[in-house]
Amino acid sequence: MLMPKRVKYRRHQRGRMKGLSKGGKEIDFGEYGLQALEPSWVTSQQIESARVAMTRHIKRGGKIWVKIFPHKPVTKKPAETRMGKGKGAPEYWVAVVKPGRVMFELAGVPEEVAREAMRLASHKLPLKCKFVKREEIGGEAREGERNS
Repeated sequence: MLMPKRVKYRRHQRGRMKGLSKGGKEIDFGEYGLQALEPSWVTSQQIESARVAMTRHIKRGGKIWVKIFPHKPVTKKPAETRMGKGKGAPEYWVAVVKPGRVMFELAGVPEEVAREAMRLASHKLPLKCKFVKREEIGGEAREGERNS
């Protein structure tokens, strides 16, 4: 599972997920992407499960990029514990995903294969997703505009 090697603080507050994604809205590496349509916490297990589903479908042809990382610890107190006595121990790690974020990228396979791989991955995630292509978001088109 994905998790940070070290963190400055073991416990975080929950925070809020209002607004759109600040960055990571474009396809940077691959040809196709899976874009989030709603805010959610995505656990390290869900990220790994989606990655495995995509890898199995493309049968080791092509390349996959995972563009989200679980930096946020989620704590939990033991079952049947009375209130008080501090915050619980870290239980698992989540990535905070906001709408517009491209979570996975894929290259080196035909579009039909990529679309099906992304569909299988989206079933493993707790949020609505959308299949996007590089030209729809403007990955290469934007770079051409910058140069001229």
